[in-house]
Amino acid sequence: MKPAEGRQRVIIEEIKPQVDCGRYPARRILGELVKISAAIFSDGHDHVSARLLYKHENEREWRYTPMTALTNDMWATSITVDRLGTWIYTIEAWVDHLETWCADLKKRLAAQPDPTSIDPAKRKLPPQDIPLAFTIGALLLDQTASRATGADARQLKATSASLRLLAEKKSALYENPVSPAIEEIAARYPDLNYVSATEKEFRLWVDRERARFSSWYELFPRSTSPDPARHGTFADVELLLPEIAAMGFDILYMPPIHPIGLAFRKGPNNTTTADPDDEGSPWAIGSAEGGHKAIHPKLGTFADFDNLLASAHANGMEIALDIAFQCSPDHPWVKTHPDWFIHRPDGTIQYAENPPKKYQDIYPLNFESPDWQGLWDELRSVFQFWIARGVRVFRVDNPHTKALPFWEWCITDLHSESPEVLFLAEAFTRPHVMYSLAKGGFSQSYTYFTWRTEKSELQAYFEEITKPPISDFFTPNVWPNTPDILHASLQTGGRAAFMQRIILATTLAASYGIYGPAYELCENLPAKPLSEEYLHSEKYQIRNWDRSASNSIAPLITRLNQIRRTNPALQSDCSLRFHDVDNPQIIAYSKSAPATDTEPANVILVAVNLDPLNEQGGWIDLDLKHLGIAHNETFDVEDLLTGIHYQWHDRSNYVALRPNVMPAHIFRVARKAPPSDMLDISTI
Repeated sequence: MKPAEGRQRVIIEEIKPQVDCGRYPARRILGELVKISAAIFSDGHDHVSARLLYKHENEREWRYTPMTALTNDMWATSITVDRLGTWIYTIEAWVDHLETWCADLKKRLAAQPDPTSIDPAKRKLPPQDIPLAFTIGALLLDQTASRATGADARQLKATSASLRLLAEKKSALYENPVSPAIEEIAARYPDLNYVSATEKEFRLWVDRERARFSSWYELFPRSTSPDPARHGTFADVELLLPEIAAMGFDILYMPPIHPIGLAFRKGPNNTTTADPDDEGSPWAIGSAEGGHKAIHPKLGTFADFDNLLASAHANGMEIALDIAFQCSPDHPWVKTHPDWFIHRPDGTIQYAENPPKKYQDIYPLNFESPDWQGLWDELRSVFQFWIARGVRVFRVDNPHTKALPFWEWCITDLHSESPEVLFLAEAFTRPHVMYSLAKGGFSQSYTYFTWRTEKSELQAYFEEITKPPISDFFTPNVWPNTPDILHASLQTGGRAAFMQRIILATTLAASYGIYGPAYELCENLPAKPLSEEYLHSEKYQIRNWDRSASNSIAPLITRLNQIRRTNPALQSDCSLRFHDVDNPQIIAYSKSAPATDTEPANVILVAVNLDPLNEQGGWIDLDLKHLGIAHNETFDVEDLLTGIHYQWHDRSNYVALRPNVMPAHIFRVARKAPPSDMLDISTI
């Protein structure tokens, strides 16, 4: 079938970034310089020009910027996204007859003979067909001038007139009458009669910086009371904020803060019978006191919650709430909307199960309910309620067990009014499902980091999630532990394993979190052998923590967060690069950030001993080009954990790491050779 306009000769392909052929937006961060590229080409040897058209979705007029030809028909340009929310972009390209003519003219003029070799008797013969080329150029400039205005139009017309005069002179030699300034003016007024454009508009979603770089600290507010005999409150949490902020965390995440049901309430260690004084699981949401828009009375009032939010902001932190769309049998929705739940043949409501685990205290919602639209609206209103109270960060419990189309609709709708809100998906699930949640709008996601312990596993996984196409829509948030997950490596590796995993988490990923104070106190007792459940799990009972215990690794965590905040290389994931080590128990990788107007380039190199029980040593084979180091160059590496400098040389350098002392080096690499009193490589 013939196209509607066969004179559109330019092809536009391989547009990046895009997610699923433009079905979803690619994700970027406010203020980021976004590179957009495409393969753009046409038939023959005519020159092609291209430009990017882009705008924020709330802008009426398109902005545009020219694209630059690279190699092999690839083109690119970069734009700065200076507003939160959705951006739209498209590409236009066309055969540029004027630019083709300019390039052709330069070739013709360059082919003229050397003036000293010209026979005076033949001086009047025009070389090649330059006068005719001048006439053609004059016509093209006239057409361009007709699209221009003001001084630009006058200059183009003047150049056109001068070309015609030169064409009449029939000189033996010519100089180029078209200056770069005229070419620049002409490029502003392209001939778009036969412009080709992308078949669809592509989107970018722009988040605030905390979506890219964040440090999360999880605690149960009911366990924060200094009095072991008393239920913790928001006021108790507020008293802890300066200490948690001083450790370097910027998000405090609390499990559900709502009333807890009485029916089938769980006892300590997930027993199916509870004593009258047992508090139950915070995820069994809802009682006669209210549901997802209510606060557990023992935690405090809405005024107390508002004070907590204000105090968090005063300490440079944000409060993240857990949104768990499930209900206890006592939740008001069970009575007012029974059709939102699955009913078994005997008329009872189906409780949650993950065989062999049973959660008799939790009713899952039925997303195939006949009243699915009412259900969707009510769930969205839960977010709206807490957003109206000032919450801007949500950790969403098990979003992969709810309808995926719901999340895309809900988050898109919420972002239309509040683009600054962030959503963390607690989705330990299959990759396609996890990635679908990210495409549908989740700002960050939990990962498989918790179960990646071998060097090959860690390298393969992080190379997948920190590079396109995955990184165009998926932002990892790595957790070495959660209230649900006490990994076997932490159970058997002792304090060194906790040090090792927190160093990996804080340096491999720009966003990470810990469940504390269990993590800094190295809590490692499982409920039973081969279980990832904690003994005396805080999910089912109040715990009293001695945050000042001598075995705490809080000082290390504090130092790691300081290193992250002062080194831009660790504040994003896109530059992660692994370096070979001849010992499988040592992993080495680097991150870098380019120089700015005020700061030099920042390069961080990390080496971690993955064996929590034994000292390991090995030779790192550095990718010098990636580090910006020349071959045979001597350079300085400063261990930011100890402050000690080492003098390294060329690509092969040795490290030895004792896990019980410090299982890692975090080096800041500097090209400047160190003073003579600094340590040599042999002293490591």
